[in-house]
Amino acid sequence: MLGDAVVTMPTDLRATAAFELDSPDQTPPKPKGLARLTVDIPSSYSPQVRAALHPRPRWRTPEFMVYYVVFCTVVPVMVWIPYRLSSPSHPNYPFYEGWLSPGWIFGRKVDNSDAQYRSFRTGLPSLVLLATAFLGFKHLYTLAARQTRSASDTSNLYQVPFLVAFSTLMLFGLHGTSALKVLLVLSVNYAIAKFTAGSKANPVLTWVFNGLVLFAIERNSGFKFSAIHSSLSSLDAWEGVYPRWWISFNITMLRLISFNMDYYWACRRVGLPDTGGLMPDKPRPRVPHSLEFYCFLNYMAYVLYPPLYIAGPIMAFNDFTWQLRRPVPISSRSTLGYLARFLACILTLEAVLHFMYVVAIKDRKAWVGYSAAELCMVGFWNLIVVWLKLLVPWRFFRLWSLLAGIDPPENMVRCMANNYSTLGFWRAWHRSYNLWITRYIYIPLGGTRNRVFTVVLVFTFVALWHDLSFRLLAWGWLVSLFIMPEIVARYLVPASKYGARPWYRHVGAVGAVLSILMMMTANLIGFVIGTDGMKYMLHQVFDSWEGIRFLLFACACLFVAAQIMFEYREEEARQGISRRC
Repeated sequence: MLGDAVVTMPTDLRATAAFELDSPDQTPPKPKGLARLTVDIPSSYSPQVRAALHPRPRWRTPEFMVYYVVFCTVVPVMVWIPYRLSSPSHPNYPFYEGWLSPGWIFGRKVDNSDAQYRSFRTGLPSLVLLATAFLGFKHLYTLAARQTRSASDTSNLYQVPFLVAFSTLMLFGLHGTSALKVLLVLSVNYAIAKFTAGSKANPVLTWVFNGLVLFAIERNSGFKFSAIHSSLSSLDAWEGVYPRWWISFNITMLRLISFNMDYYWACRRVGLPDTGGLMPDKPRPRVPHSLEFYCFLNYMAYVLYPPLYIAGPIMAFNDFTWQLRRPVPISSRSTLGYLARFLACILTLEAVLHFMYVVAIKDRKAWVGYSAAELCMVGFWNLIVVWLKLLVPWRFFRLWSLLAGIDPPENMVRCMANNYSTLGFWRAWHRSYNLWITRYIYIPLGGTRNRVFTVVLVFTFVALWHDLSFRLLAWGWLVSLFIMPEIVARYLVPASKYGARPWYRHVGAVGAVLSILMMMTANLIGFVIGTDGMKYMLHQVFDSWEGIRFLLFACACLFVAAQIMFEYREEEARQGISRRC
């Protein structure tokens, strides 16, 4: 999540310039060939990277022919193991059969036991209807507004009253009378911003207030009106279709802080100057508006923006408002391509849940008698499910936003299995949150000048923001710990000095293997099996020669995977693509 850290990736086998945040405004070329597999982010194009010297492609070398044989042998086995474990004929099948639901693919049952994805899966038809209604009413409002708008007005600020009205109605539909609680918090936060303006009390009160609200509603499950006074108990009757409003409030809290901090910096005239014209995505959050744009209507339209309200992606207030003032061109072709990606992702997740019941196996701890390889594959595919169950909703809401004319950051840049660097992984995973962390926490605390302190503080905040639990706190501290070896290695063996040496790529691959193992350990603890489950897994792996032999074999396979990932990023660099992850 250390988005502005000036650190080259381990696969950059040459010296590279520091990342250019404010690159010249130009239309980047579209990725070609293999580079098209990764979602396109125009701001990742760098003419400097394209102009640099690159090693010749290794795709057709004898070395990579060996890697292809390993890859084509091992990957099918990785799929076969959890598929075989999910067979009704397997002895452990009865332990989790009750957690499976009727499916729709080839008569197989579906592992719908993950509550988070089950909620999205069940509510998807309603969300599609809500998105369709929003886009339809927005179109009608736009047609009506054309009658009164000046022909010279090219902004979309006229949409603000519609956005506020629709958002308010949606808020009450989702949360019932609890929408009053949300509106109260929003009003107090806005008052803090306006009363403190550019004084140092603004960030202090903003962070304290939002932190206390988040803690209070988490501990009290959002509060009941009856807890305030018995005469208000009737207000608890109307709960809406999504009564647990406090579950997604942590996303809303980020927008509240963003507005107050952006307003604070605007009052102090901190930021980049407005050069006029269409603005690229990277400088948009850093270019302040004149103070009249930090008004209550714009604030409400931003915080409650329907496509992004429930789950994000997260945008800075400055970015959102610039896109209203100077609309970003979003082509139909790119939107259709993104729709195709979304459909491919949701069908992939459905296939995994129909043929691999790893979530139910994990929840029921139905892994007794599993070998080390089988146990590790259950853990690996659980991580894949975690990635996909987050990717699918985020891409749905981003697609909805793109159709509405607002382009938020892409949340998942790469496949989870296409990561080898701890730093790069956190730049690509929940990217909009990473950008938010970078702007509002990492840089204000000193960034690379206080790296160890900021890394620990950032991941402690991230863990507590996700959930006030020891498991996630342990995850945050483990991630902080596991980032340190990579930082030390980059300092001791920098690419700028050793990148041209023949051994550097292979040493980097060894480091990548260790990094991948550490990332999997931290995420299995934080989001899958917890500390107790991790202890059991490590015991099974290290308690026998079979487990140790499997670990050595797995490390060899990860070494091959790292080499392929290195070359994939070199392929991107040849086209001027620098995703920094």
